Formats: sequence, structure tokens, C-alpha cells
Amino acid sequence: MTFTIILIVCIGIVLGIAALFGMAVHKGYEYNHTVDPLPEEDETAQPAKKADTL
Repeated sequence: MTFTIILIVCIGIVLGIAALFGMAVHKGYEYNHTVDPLPEEDETAQPAKKADTL
């Protein structure tokens, strides 16, 4: 009797964790990634100079 109850509880925990994992994966695949556009290059911009060069 006790073994059966423990087995049912363990199976329930495993199924609960599997369901949570499945929901997390599903939510991750639904996420839409965005990319910032590249900045426009200005032809008049001067390249940065290092302070430690002579």
C-alpha cells in the first residue's frame, strides 16, 4: 500500500517537472528576437585616436 502511494507521488512529480519543462521550451521558441540596425557610417567622421600613441 505504502509503495503504491510513493510510486504514484513520484510519477506525479516527474510528470509535473516534464510539463513545466515543456512549457518553458514552448515559451522560449515563441520569443521573437530583435536586432538593432547598424549605425549609418558618416564619411566625415574621424577615426578614434589612442591617447597612449605618440
